[in-house]
Amino acid sequence: MKTTKYYIAAISAFIIWGLFSLVLKPIHEYPSLDILFFRVFSCAGLMLLIAFLFKRKQIRETVQIFKALPKSEKRKSILLNIGGSAFLMANWFTFIYVVNHVSVKAASLAYLVCPILTTLLAYFILKEKLLKTQWLSVGLSISGCILLSYSDIMDMLFSIIIGLTYAAYLVSQRANRGFDKFIVLTFHITLSALCLLPFYPSYGGPVPTEFKFYFCIETIAILFTIIPLFLNLYALSGINSSTVGMLLNINPMIAFGLAAFFFRENITPLQITAYGIIFTAVLVFNSHHIFAIKQKMTSISKGS
Repeated sequence: MKTTKYYIAAISAFIIWGLFSLVLKPIHEYPSLDILFFRVFSCAGLMLLIAFLFKRKQIRETVQIFKALPKSEKRKSILLNIGGSAFLMANWFTFIYVVNHVSVKAASLAYLVCPILTTLLAYFILKEKLLKTQWLSVGLSISGCILLSYSDIMDMLFSIIIGLTYAAYLVSQRANRGFDKFIVLTFHITLSALCLLPFYPSYGGPVPTEFKFYFCIETIAILFTIIPLFLNLYALSGINSSTVGMLLNINPMIAFGLAAFFFRENITPLQITAYGIIFTAVLVFNSHHIFAIKQKMTSISKGS
């Protein structure tokens, strides 16, 4: 039960991200790079403003903690945070490109592949242990993804690229402990903005003038970037990255529903079957926690 709040944080983040295409599709006519530039610059500006207005104490504490680390730990911390920023940039660009220029289905498939990649990376790199039922869940997820890739191998290739970048981010940030999560996220996004800034004059398009563009960008920055990323990092402080990765399946299942019922993309019985298998995999992977909550609720009701 101690981990329930971390589960809630992760689930909330992935429900929000599942709805991302609702605000991304209205600006599909803009180049993916322009959306990425404005998203990152807006997020960095907002987070720096919040940090310096309300988080100055946490900034000082974070600096002190970093200074007190041994040299090897400092080097590890720098690599984890720079790597985290690079993984985020790569993930955002590829996701935006695929949603706007390939299909919403391909983007949703990426976040079905991601939990498998996250679980495998966590097992081999972080040495996270898995129950037999969780390995069964991984097998179910793989079979679902194979079914989905059967009809379009290019969708799977795009999906692997997107999924691998976010899996690497999750695993790297699971190992990145001891610092205030908001300050860490501010660093990641600010570093991303600084890296992208030199490229904007050459690769950015004309400055948008539509109110719709800026409304969508600010919505993306606040509701679909800062809030879910913070919830994600918070979840990683209490549950392991393979669990967070498997819960990530919530995101594409919502996105798949939007693709089918809102955007009216063509959906086949094979795809419905595959998503059903993956939904079952999520339940199986987290069955131990579901049963623990059920037993706790039963004991409470008996006690009352």
